[in-house]
Amino acid sequence: MSLYKTVKIGNLELPGNLFLAPVAGYSDKAFRSVCVENGACFTYTEMVSAEALIRDNWKTEGLMARAYNEKAYSVQIFGGTEDVMQQAAKIVLEKTHCECIDINCGCPVPKVTKTGAGSALTRDPERLYKIAKAVIDVCQDVPVSVKIRSGWDKNTMTWKEAAQAALDAGVKAITIHPRTKAQAYEGRSDWNLMKELVEFIDKRIPVFGSGDLFSPEDAKRMMEQTGVDAVMFARGAMGNPFIFRDATSLFKNGSYEPVPAEVRIKTGFEELERLVKDTNEQHACLEMRKRFHAYSKGIPGGAALRSRIVQASTVADYHDIFDDFLNH
Repeated sequence: MSLYKTVKIGNLELPGNLFLAPVAGYSDKAFRSVCVENGACFTYTEMVSAEALIRDNWKTEGLMARAYNEKAYSVQIFGGTEDVMQQAAKIVLEKTHCECIDINCGCPVPKVTKTGAGSALTRDPERLYKIAKAVIDVCQDVPVSVKIRSGWDKNTMTWKEAAQAALDAGVKAITIHPRTKAQAYEGRSDWNLMKELVEFIDKRIPVFGSGDLFSPEDAKRMMEQTGVDAVMFARGAMGNPFIFRDATSLFKNGSYEPVPAEVRIKTGFEELERLVKDTNEQHACLEMRKRFHAYSKGIPGGAALRSRIVQASTVADYHDIFDDFLNH
């Protein structure tokens, strides 16, 4: 039986179960568009501040824009109070017509958690419930999902209470990143907890898994070991949007052929061009330093290329660096 299958989030039906996670500072629409081209079945914006939205921050609005090829996508919002989150959800629906709103209850960054948002909500199920309910009340036909962590620290594991609060509020899907807030992105994520959550939810709503997915084989293992309905690539997709294509092939056919180095770099240029169009050349070229760094991993002479990438500040600079490589 194929691991590749359709997923329903409330009334939203998705063609497959390989998702792009919301990645702060990375999953803008240029990057999401290349992920969709390579087989991502559903994508999430980077997290959007509810506070900034209701203050009419134009930059924040840009984070929510749909990529040209996204048939369905989710806007992820974060905030610590129900009234602000409810107002923000209304703005998201007005401005984007997105197919889903996701509530971030997982971000471990102190400037987020100290406002009562992000993973502070995983350890405060009562507030998580109130916020989710407030958002759901204004979303009507648009399903609402949540993303949680396993808990605050190893002594405060609250994923089960958080999941129950989300269910009680009426969310239509739940994602778990099974690390604690204290772990941030260090150590290993605990897939056993993911399996426990799947058993606890017991098919009432779909469960998505995130954490330590760096290859198609990781995705296959997560599906088989935990029983999640979909997997969500985050860091594993950086510089490697092909992970969706490869995982699709692995899920459907049992094998895949990695893309050649030239295709990796060409895709990087497509992303650069789109980012220039969405922002400006200066911003796009600075932003693409880390992305081209990731695209160039594992290619012949990559280290020498990367030493030049850190200096690139125009599109012409990137062509100087890579055209010889592409023309060989």
